[in-house]
Formats: sequence, C-alpha cells, structure tokens
Amino acid sequence: MKKLILTVVAVFGFAMFSNAQEISKNALGLRLGDNDGFGGEISYQRALGSNNRLELDLGWRNSNNVDAFKLIGLYQWVWNIDGGFNWYAGLGGGVGSWNNKRADVNGSYVVLAGDIGIEYNFDIPLLLSLDFRPEFYVGGGDDFRENNFGPDIALGIRFQF
Repeated sequence: MKKLILTVVAVFGFAMFSNAQEISKNALGLRLGDNDGFGGEISYQRALGSNNRLELDLGWRNSNNVDAFKLIGLYQWVWNIDGGFNWYAGLGGGVGSWNNKRADVNGSYVVLAGDIGIEYNFDIPLLLSLDFRPEFYVGGGDDFRENNFGPDIALGIRFQF
C-alpha cells in the first residue's frame, strides 16, 4: 500500500512540472488486450482540458462457458514526451456482470482501476497506444475468479475527431 501511495504522489508531483500537451477532443476505436478473456473493448476518449481526458471502455465476452461484460471509466492526465509521443496515467473504476452457463451461476462486480501508458498521435487522425491497467475486483461471487486482481496490457487503435 505504501508503494501505491508513493507512486501516486510521484505521478502528481511530476505533473506539476510537465508541459501541457493539446490532445484530441474525441477519439473512438478499439483497445485490444486479454484480461480475464475479454480480449477487446470499444474505447472512447473525450478531452476535458488541454492535458486531461475521460476514457470509457466497454468490454464483453461470449464463449461456450461464460458470458460477461465490463464498463470502465478512467480520468487520465496526458504529458508530452516529444513531438507526437505522449505518456499518460489515470484512475477510475467500473462495473461488470458475468454468467457461467455450465454451472448456471452469475454475479456482478465493481472494478477499481489504474492506467499508465504511452501513445503516438500521427499527422492523420490516428492514435496508437500501449498501456498497462491493473484492475482490482470487488464482489462477483465465489465462482467469479481465484483472486481479486487482474493485470491488463493492451494496444489501443483510435480514430481522432
């Protein structure tokens, strides 16, 4: 817990001395990873200022055994590295639901999430990103998962408008 608090303080401290970067007003696309078998998410980003934004991701899973969805919202801070390269960090949370068809059990859960990544803004309206999102799950029932933590690494491909 001490490491988490120290990391958050360091990120916010660095933000005070970083240059602001103008970001796209809207971006829509896919976030492709593999946390808990979700695989892909529809992703939307909305600028809230010159260097912060809101990201909403809707992931779903439909397999032979389990149907599930999760909706995550993250508040992100964006800092310029050089030219079109940026890095970002964020915090947020969400909700989800799952149904195990074979065992005929289901449940819902709450997700607490962080986010850190890098992105490149091309001269065309294309944004590529790579990020790491640790997710902590609350609820869901005994059959939901073995532990309450899910690391998520994903590649984002978004159209900016």
